[in-house]
Amino acid sequence: MNNVFVYCEIEEGKIAEVSLEILSKGRSLANDLKCELEAIVLGNKIKDVEDELFGFGVDIIHIADDKRLYPYLTLPHAAIVSGIFEEEKPKVGLFGATSIGRDLAPRVSSKLMCGLTADCTELEIGDYTDKKSKKEYKDLLMQIRPAFGGNIIATIITPDTLPQLATVREGVMKKETVKKVKKGKVVKIKVDDYVSETDMVVKIIERHIEKSEVDLKNSNIIISGGYGVGSKDDFNLLYELSDVLGGEVGASRAAVDAGFVDHNRQVGQTGLTVRPKLYIACGISGQIQHTAGMDKSAMIISINTDPHAPINKIADYVINGKVGTVIPKMIKSYKEHTK
Repeated sequence: MNNVFVYCEIEEGKIAEVSLEILSKGRSLANDLKCELEAIVLGNKIKDVEDELFGFGVDIIHIADDKRLYPYLTLPHAAIVSGIFEEEKPKVGLFGATSIGRDLAPRVSSKLMCGLTADCTELEIGDYTDKKSKKEYKDLLMQIRPAFGGNIIATIITPDTLPQLATVREGVMKKETVKKVKKGKVVKIKVDDYVSETDMVVKIIERHIEKSEVDLKNSNIIISGGYGVGSKDDFNLLYELSDVLGGEVGASRAAVDAGFVDHNRQVGQTGLTVRPKLYIACGISGQIQHTAGMDKSAMIISINTDPHAPINKIADYVINGKVGTVIPKMIKSYKEHTK
């Protein structure tokens, strides 16, 4: 009762990165609530996930290994998660803001008649007092996310219904294991207790998955360009610098909309959330729509002709100048001082 639950996605028999990130946050929330952290894992041919999950502080693992549960299908997964939530009465339920999480969480929310906040970038436990009724709520899930096109940061609460459900963006939570690992409890889910024949009416005949050639999320160095870079051809300087530094090239939405780069390189609220060791922002003004996706970077360097650009406020180092002038000097200097 009143525990924190995390739905864990399965990718090729392994727990998805976004789920491990959410488990890290889930452990922190469970500590604040003085409750247990539970995980739900649904798939087929699942091996050796228990030890990994215990390493993230999970107390109880609900696991179902059945060929009917992989690849992901909406109805059986929704039936099982909703059924478990109805039985266990969790206080908080968390999902990844992925194609699967965005499909599954609303189904569970609708079934249980409870609130859901999508695309959260931060989660906290806090108290709230209703100004009109003067009613006090303790230990609520504060669901924080950009709103109104990213122009404000909203804190959303769902105080009158449980569980409090949220989907969490990939990359916004830091993935960390617990210092003291303890072996928790494993509960085997009986699929037929939750899934009916009507839940299996849809069948996947064939799947084609094309892996992205761009891996911004796992890159330690990202050289990102905005509309201020100038043109698609001018982005070649960023690619050259990324080759020299061993990084990846990212972009703001303005640069993507202008056709300078493809959408799979977009960083920000409507793109990817990244936290590299070094983020070089080239010709990026730094509106919240972009910074929401990169402000957790370990070090930020801003290259901009505008000394008052918003991104300069969060940058560790600011270089005032034209991208076309600064980057060639950076490339030359790096080559001269490295072997």
